Amino acid sequence: MTALCQLVVLLAAQVQRDEEGPLPVPGTLWHWQNWSWELSILLPLFIMLIWYLIGAARRGRQMALGKRHFAFAVGWTSLFFALISPLHRLGDVLFSAHMLQHELLLLIAAPLFAASHPGVTFLYAMPRKARQPLGAWIAKAETDMPLSMIFSPLGAFLLHAAALWLWHIPYLYQATIESDFIHALQHLSFFLSGILFWSAVFGAGRSTMTYGLGVLYVFGAAASCSALGALLTFSSVVWYPIYSDRTQLWKLTPLQDQQLGGLLMWVPSGVVFILIGMWLFARWLNTAEQRLQHGVLGELPAGKEHI
Repeated sequence: MTALCQLVVLLAAQVQRDEEGPLPVPGTLWHWQNWSWELSILLPLFIMLIWYLIGAARRGRQMALGKRHFAFAVGWTSLFFALISPLHRLGDVLFSAHMLQHELLLLIAAPLFAASHPGVTFLYAMPRKARQPLGAWIAKAETDMPLSMIFSPLGAFLLHAAALWLWHIPYLYQATIESDFIHALQHLSFFLSGILFWSAVFGAGRSTMTYGLGVLYVFGAAASCSALGALLTFSSVVWYPIYSDRTQLWKLTPLQDQQLGGLLMWVPSGVVFILIGMWLFARWLNTAEQRLQHGVLGELPAGKEHI
């Protein structure tokens, strides 16, 4: 037993560091060295923020924009926390921490960005002469094949599901831990596919998704995410051996860490999807009531029939 304990201590000592420096352990997680102050991450985040602030200032103070600005602010803050805070570094040690980071990207940052409908605000940040031709080009690109298929509700749903499942294939997932470039590509694909999906659900751009169809897609995405989470939770096989000599730093076995990550993907994500689905369902019922009040089933005043 003593020899086994010594072996565990020896193995822990060997993985106290990786190519990025000391690995986070209990008691040192929030140390400054565990924050990711990489210029390649910070610069795009702050360019996005400044760009939005310029556009918001030029659009002026409109009461209708208050909620959208708030959604963008919270979404940007959650994105900053997911990519810069020690949670990012902890993902190199614990699979469950990496899953929590992905939840922030897919279920907090992405839907909030989509709900803020930032496209027009970003356009206002451009020089006045460039706004109309750029807006016209974007509108044309969204209606041309094959981009129109990508921006369609079905295309957005399939891309969102594909990004989730493909990146959790063991070979691809472990490559993200070994390569910063592939890791960045994974996060970018999660975030962009998430924005695309939630934008379609919330009716941004040229989406014609009705509330009822939105409910179906949201619960479809919930089923996809929950299925993957359940597989990870109930599997008796460690999918990602790269964590095998790291989880002990946090007093978890690799399988316990994997099961915790699966639960995080399964339960909290399911709650978020259900809440958004219930909100859409309530709006759907409200729309149906308005149709009855207007006396014409299937028709609404302009601007009322879509999300």
